[in-house]
Amino acid sequence: MNLPEVFKNNLSQILGTEFPAFLKALESPAPASVRLNPKKKSELSALKTKGNISWAKDGRYLSEKPVFAEDPAFHAGAYAVQDASAMFLGYVFEKIVDRRRPIRVLDLCASTGQQTTLVASILGEKDLLVANEIVKNRLSILKENILKWGFSNVIVSNQDPETFADLEGFFDVVLVNPQSSAEGLFANNSSAISEWSEANIQMQATRQKRILSAAAMLVAPKGVLIYSTNTYNSTENQENVKWLNRTLDFETIDLEVPEDWGIAKKESYFQFFPHKTKGQGYFIAAMKNLSRDAKFVKGKPDLNRLRREQRAILKDWFRPEVFEELEFLYKNDGNIVAIRTALLADYGSVLRALAKRSSGIEIGIFKGKDFVPSHAFALSDLISDSIECLEVPAVEAMKFLRKENFEFSTGKDGWLLITYGGNALGWVKKIGDRINNYLPAEWKIRENLV
Repeated sequence: MNLPEVFKNNLSQILGTEFPAFLKALESPAPASVRLNPKKKSELSALKTKGNISWAKDGRYLSEKPVFAEDPAFHAGAYAVQDASAMFLGYVFEKIVDRRRPIRVLDLCASTGQQTTLVASILGEKDLLVANEIVKNRLSILKENILKWGFSNVIVSNQDPETFADLEGFFDVVLVNPQSSAEGLFANNSSAISEWSEANIQMQATRQKRILSAAAMLVAPKGVLIYSTNTYNSTENQENVKWLNRTLDFETIDLEVPEDWGIAKKESYFQFFPHKTKGQGYFIAAMKNLSRDAKFVKGKPDLNRLRREQRAILKDWFRPEVFEELEFLYKNDGNIVAIRTALLADYGSVLRALAKRSSGIEIGIFKGKDFVPSHAFALSDLISDSIECLEVPAVEAMKFLRKENFEFSTGKDGWLLITYGGNALGWVKKIGDRINNYLPAEWKIRENLV
């Protein structure tokens, strides 16, 4: 591995006598790891697991990295692929965030949704989570990963951080994991090495300060901002945190971590190095907003609710304990979104403030008196256990996901939920001898994988 000399000098100063062990660790890629979905059945038969991740109860190391697209359980949202180091966010979140009442959380730089789904798994059904991704090209993957996870309290947006100004002081927790110089990815990504430069570090740090400045304004009084990167240098890490504390009245939050986990701690900052932990390079720090002034003022949401007779038709599609807690709202295109009543005011506030967003679980559309369920609804945590399901083996599941003809036996006409390992993959509708596959075209697997 041809590492830049300046990078090696920087890390040598940080690590001292541990530097040779660090260099040795970079010769091997970080182990693959996955995180289980707590609301779905843990179907891991296609994976070779190799132990638990100490700081993540749902995290599992893998002995080898498979082609995840070959596993129907991945498409059903039974697990997410995430580096083990980054799962430490969940430990930090659970230790420092006060959840004695419902909270609002913003993942400001959500990328493809790994930390969004991690935090979604921690939150309750009355907590609100907004996942924002600045780069438009990542948005479709972010939405897909969140829909697979199946949680109904998430709003997805595509906004520059500075356009959140109308939500000043709205969020109890803001997560910031911006683009960085990616030094922590060197072992797994050779292009990160070729793109590294001191000038790039300075450029990234400047951009990170802009994002942090916008993020800080969104944190409620006594709320929390959690900042993380996948890099090692102090310019993008500690110096950015100190700048925020000094400039915008925040203070770093300390917490205890077991020493045998191998996580380096200095001044309440946590750093993952590959010679000490099994995972990629990662930095994280949490800060508390010391401001006492609450700036956000709630307004009355302007929402288009579903008609009573249509709501009655939907009742049998939903879990009974959930149905009475839901509001059903029309979108402009006629599709229906399900939102928990407890989240309705916050939902309206976010909709008014952000132009580019999608929210709640899109459950389907009425065509005349007939309800046509959506793919998002199939994958969600709202659907009734009484909906007829058809469990299929892996080969047939992959045929369904490629929208090929697949075999199953049932005599009943109507909607069927195709499942694998007990988790939903999507809808089919049987009409006589004809089977219609309702998997959306954009979700179709096009590679010949099995």
